[in-house]
Amino acid sequence: MTGRELLDSINKTKASELFSSLYGAENVYAARLRYRHLIEGLMQGFTGEKFPETAGDLRVFSVPGRTELGGNHTDHNRGKVLAASIQLDAVAVAAPRQDMQVFFHSKDHPDVKIDISDLSQAEEEKGRTEALVRGIAAELTARRLPLRGFTANADNMVLSGSGLSSSAVVEVLIGKIFDSLYGGGKTSALELAKIGQKAENAYFGKPCGLMDQTACASGGAVAIDFEDPANPKVREIGFDPASFGYAFCIVNTKGDHSDLTPDYAAVPAEMKAAASFFGKSVLRELDEGEFFSRLPDLRNTVGDRAILRAMHFFSENRRVAAMLAALEEMAAPPAERAMDAFLALVRESGDSSWELLQNIYSPKNLNAQGLGLALALTKNFLNSSSSGKGACRVHGGGFAGTIQAYIPTEKLKDYRDLLEGVFGIGTVTVLKIRPQGAIELNFKQV
Repeated sequence: MTGRELLDSINKTKASELFSSLYGAENVYAARLRYRHLIEGLMQGFTGEKFPETAGDLRVFSVPGRTELGGNHTDHNRGKVLAASIQLDAVAVAAPRQDMQVFFHSKDHPDVKIDISDLSQAEEEKGRTEALVRGIAAELTARRLPLRGFTANADNMVLSGSGLSSSAVVEVLIGKIFDSLYGGGKTSALELAKIGQKAENAYFGKPCGLMDQTACASGGAVAIDFEDPANPKVREIGFDPASFGYAFCIVNTKGDHSDLTPDYAAVPAEMKAAASFFGKSVLRELDEGEFFSRLPDLRNTVGDRAILRAMHFFSENRRVAAMLAALEEMAAPPAERAMDAFLALVRESGDSSWELLQNIYSPKNLNAQGLGLALALTKNFLNSSSSGKGACRVHGGGFAGTIQAYIPTEKLKDYRDLLEGVFGIGTVTVLKIRPQGAIELNFKQV
C-alpha cells in the first residue's frame, strides 16, 4: 500500500479493532497517532534526505517486548522458563529497496546506514545496531534468502533497561522486515529468534540466551524448555492476570545499570563452574542428588555463592514446571484456586532469587538496593492491604532495574501512589499480555 492508502486505512473501524487487540481499547487513539507519525515521517524523509522508494509499497511491522513469568536465570544453563509478550512494542514502517543499502531510523536513536553487500563482522560496529542488521542479514543469507536493502522508520516503546528485552525486540523486528520483504514471511518465530540471538552473540558481541528473542517472536504466554538449546520446546499457554482481578505491573526502580556486566556474567559462570566440577557443561545435565552428595568438596572448589546459585537453578526449574501446571489448570474450574497456587509460586521464585541467586543488588554498591526496597515495600503493601493476596519478584537480570508485581486491581491506585512516591512518577507500568508475536500488519484487509 502507498503511504496515503495506509493513512486512510488506520482510521477505519477494523484498524481500531486491530489496535485494540495489540494495545488495549484505551490506547487505540494513541496507537493511531503513533502509526500516523511513522508513516508520514517515512514519506517525508529524515535529516534532509529523501527516499524515492517510500512513494511505492509501504509495509508495517510490530514486535512486542516480553516479560519473564518464571525461570529467573535458568535459560543459560538449559533450564525451563515461562515468558509472555506484552503490549509495549517496536513498530516499523518499511519500504523495500532495489540496492543493498539499509537505512533504519528510530526515534531517539542514531540513524543506521549500512551496505549489506558486505556481511563480514566489523569490530568497530560491536555494541551498535549496525552490527545487528549486518549479523541478521548474514544469517538469513546463509539460509539462502535473497536479500536486498530497505528503508524504515521505527519507534520502540519497550522500556530500555526494564528487563522487557528492548534489544531482542529490535533484533526480531529487523529479521521480520527482511523475511517479509524478501522471503514471503515464511521464517518461523523460533527461527527468527535464533537468527537474532546469533547476530547478538557474534556480531554485536554480547553473550545471551534465547529466551528474550523467543518470547518476543512467539506472542502470548509461552513455556520454553532449553534442554536442547538448538531446538528448544516452545509451548503456548493462555494467561490473563486481569481476568482474575490483578493488575500485572513492573516497577522501574531507576537503578544505575553501568558496570553491572561482571555481576550478570558471574551468574551463569558460577552455575557452569558447579556443573564443571562434575564433568558437565551446564546444570541441566547434572543430577541434583549427586550435586548435594558432594557439597564439602564443591565448597572448596567453587565457593558457597556458586552452590547457592546452583540450588536456585534446581528449585526454579521445578517451580517453572509447577507454574505451568497451575496455568493449565486455570482453563477449568476452580480457576481461582489455580491462580492462587500460581501466585504462591511467584512469591517462591522471588524469594529464591533474593536468597539463593542473590541478584537483587550488586555487592559493589551496597547502598544502592532499589530492587530490595521495591520488593520490601510491595510485600508490606500486599500483606497490610490485601490480606497477602498478590505477589512480587525480581524481573529480568536483576542487580538494578525492575520488579514484577501482581496487585489486586482495586488496590492499584494506592500501590502506584506508594511506589511512585518513592521511585518517581511513571515508574509503575501495567502490562497487558498480547497474543500476537512478531507480525506484519495487513492493512489491505482493513
